[in-house]
Amino acid sequence: MKYCSTCGHPVEQRVPEGDNRHRYVCTSCETIHYQNPRIVAGTVPIWQGQVLLCRRAIEPRYGYWTLPAGFMENSETTLEAATRETREEALAEVTVDNLYTIIHVPHIDQVHMFYRATLTSESFGAGEESLETRLFALEDIPWDELSFPTVRRTLELYLEDVQNEHFPVHVDDIRYRMKPSGQ
Repeated sequence: MKYCSTCGHPVEQRVPEGDNRHRYVCTSCETIHYQNPRIVAGTVPIWQGQVLLCRRAIEPRYGYWTLPAGFMENSETTLEAATRETREEALAEVTVDNLYTIIHVPHIDQVHMFYRATLTSESFGAGEESLETRLFALEDIPWDELSFPTVRRTLELYLEDVQNEHFPVHVDDIRYRMKPSGQ
């Protein structure tokens, strides 16, 4: 950020009085511009024991498989965002069973939330952000072609929970691990 969205003057990074983090602060009007994590919401859509995945038609990770999910919009709940993204990416309607995973991804300022859901019918397709959609038996999930660590972790937890016949809410973190110098 270079300029204040309130008055157009330059901003600088500093810790405002009474705060404990660097923020963008306008050098003229003193407006503090807070930047907060973005929420990604989606579903784990199930139909007769199979999971519906979407092959991405957009970057990042074009061509990789994902659960239907995307950024939450203003004025919607996480549940509304998850069902909207499922409708947009997979042309599918779902009945949401429960919140399933909350995965913090602090190195990219995101929180990913997935709801366990049941397709209301076998009707689905590829929305604008998907190349194709497909139901996968749990033993046929394309693990080497999954788009993001949060999708992988959610599906790993789902497989464990299917075996245990118990579906609690899972809270997890995925942190970026830097390689030591020289590797």
